[in-house]
Amino acid sequence: MTFEVYRDPWGIPHLRADDAGELAFAQGHNAAVDRAWQLEVERHRAQGTSASFLGAAAVGWDRLARRTRLADTARRCFARLDAKTADWVRRYVDGVNAGLAEGAGRAPEFAATGLVPGAWQPWTPLAVWLSHHLLFAGFPAKLWREHVARTLGPGAVGLFATDGPHASGSNGWLVAGDRTATGAAVVAGDPHRFIEAPGIYQQIRLSCPEFDVVGLAVPGVPGIAHFGHTGGVAWAITNAMADYQDLYRERLRRTGTQVEALGPEGWRPAAAHTETIEVAGGDPVEVEVIETERGVVVVDADETISLRCPPRVREDLGFAALPALLRARTVADVDRALDAWAEPVNVVLAADTGGGLLHRVAGAVPVRHPDNRLRVVPAWEPEHTWRGWHEELPRETVDGVAVMANARGIATPLGVEFAAPHRAVRIRQLLDGPEAWTADAMAAVHRDTYLASAGPLLELLGGLDGLSPEAAALRDRLLRWDRHMDAGSTDAMAYAAVRSAVVRRLAAHPVLAPLAEPPAYPEVFMPWMSLTARIAYALEGLLAGGLLPAADRAGAVRAAVEEAAGEPAAAWGEAHRLAPWQALPADEPEEWPGLSGDHDCVMSASNVPGLTHRAARSSAARYVWDLAQRDNSRWIVPLGASGVPGDPHHRDQLSLWQRGELVPVTTDWDRLTMERKSTTS
Repeated sequence: MTFEVYRDPWGIPHLRADDAGELAFAQGHNAAVDRAWQLEVERHRAQGTSASFLGAAAVGWDRLARRTRLADTARRCFARLDAKTADWVRRYVDGVNAGLAEGAGRAPEFAATGLVPGAWQPWTPLAVWLSHHLLFAGFPAKLWREHVARTLGPGAVGLFATDGPHASGSNGWLVAGDRTATGAAVVAGDPHRFIEAPGIYQQIRLSCPEFDVVGLAVPGVPGIAHFGHTGGVAWAITNAMADYQDLYRERLRRTGTQVEALGPEGWRPAAAHTETIEVAGGDPVEVEVIETERGVVVVDADETISLRCPPRVREDLGFAALPALLRARTVADVDRALDAWAEPVNVVLAADTGGGLLHRVAGAVPVRHPDNRLRVVPAWEPEHTWRGWHEELPRETVDGVAVMANARGIATPLGVEFAAPHRAVRIRQLLDGPEAWTADAMAAVHRDTYLASAGPLLELLGGLDGLSPEAAALRDRLLRWDRHMDAGSTDAMAYAAVRSAVVRRLAAHPVLAPLAEPPAYPEVFMPWMSLTARIAYALEGLLAGGLLPAADRAGAVRAAVEEAAGEPAAAWGEAHRLAPWQALPADEPEEWPGLSGDHDCVMSASNVPGLTHRAARSSAARYVWDLAQRDNSRWIVPLGASGVPGDPHHRDQLSLWQRGELVPVTTDWDRLTMERKSTTS
């Protein structure tokens, strides 16, 4: 059997084979050739073995991967797959293994670290998926709430809710045919994630006699899970912000070599063993892996806390949905496919060429006591056990326009904290104009930089008097500012400087300062424990009132504007630069481009005010799916199609992505260039 690889002008792979199995092999082979280093880093991260070639900096993650038993969970989930889906995943893995040697030969990182490509197992794609999404639902936020409750009292927990500036989230919107120039729906949006080099999403086309799909794939995982267009139907997702992972406070005791944990039925045996993490350039690190009847132990310092999550309990990730999505022709097909979805929990929008529309939540959410969703709960109290699963997840009828941006809405019954409403409100405002929308016009929505969350700070600023002449001039200038965080704007930079200074002063306030000393949690959870970051994300609420006296809030803004008034003028993009994560950073610091936008802009590019202006999280891709004609669709990724340094398509999309532009989706085989015709094995 053979498969063919074509490329468009951006190096995006278009794969064609005689059947779905051969196409899965081709997808795995292509991922290995284009992204060998990325694939092997993700395999090792999922196994908890990345420190063996990345060194001590990777130990914290490896320890968490071992303790949460990612690889073992993946094995169990794979064993529960139906035979057809399991065979499809195996064919993908066969392709990865067949292409790794060629891909590693192209990637200089292997020689730089001494890493030798290993063998992927049939369950490895599931482990990669788990690794990407273990922290996606944000269970460490419960550790932060516990810290706040103990330090300031339970009443203070809500003041740090993420219904305010928040660093995560995604945009997605659907415009029905009665609002478009063609009479067919358009689905568009952009997932916001930590930007990685190479990127987490790969533009790709998968074609065989059964289906022909374009979309954004996750290298290391077969199919197109999140964003795809089959010609007949297109779909997209955002994080539902559902709460479906629980933390339990455990009591353990040791009797000889046996570990026991106190549960609702008394002391019960817990599984325990020790593993060794090999560390490049350092001594091996031992880690004890303990699993109680609730879940895996993730904290074992001053207290012991276990994590319970659906994939470990159900032994299911929902991978059976992946091949079904590729074969979908209508929103009804997408709907049925997503009935099998499990991890993570998503809000879904879909539209088809027959006028069908879909807006629903998909995933596995346990039924349990409301307290489980808020904080760490006692393992020994029976009311905190899980009591089955939510069978009917929320769905809504689409009326003209549907927007999903992680705010309260369709998924509200399933969550605790959501993103601020600003992006969702702004997108709807932009779409509610009289325009008959086209796919090309959607880029204007992607590029919008209006920052509604600036309101509370500017309101306090407007009430200040008695400022120095320089600070008064800055105050007046910011009150005239149009609130657009454009890269070339000096006003945006001035606002960001004032905001950061306010955050730092609030972090030093006597009421909040005690939170700066975090509990003895593992280092991997420390980003969630950062007081400065927490204040930055909750700044709107903290400035609006409640915990801090009005005079202290105004005083922080007064001191901040006086400080910022003395800073030299600069454009926002000079400081607000992309800062992607790289497993192996460049020998010399790279100068990444300046970005427009901010965390609450539609054009999201999240920094942490008070700590850094650099943006580690932004649009990991942008897409526009046109249901009138698929070739009118558009897409972009932050870097490029290739993960190989020096390849012409390694970073050729970066400047376009930076400016908010998109490139065409090309599906005419005659306009593509054949790169290879290979035989599968």
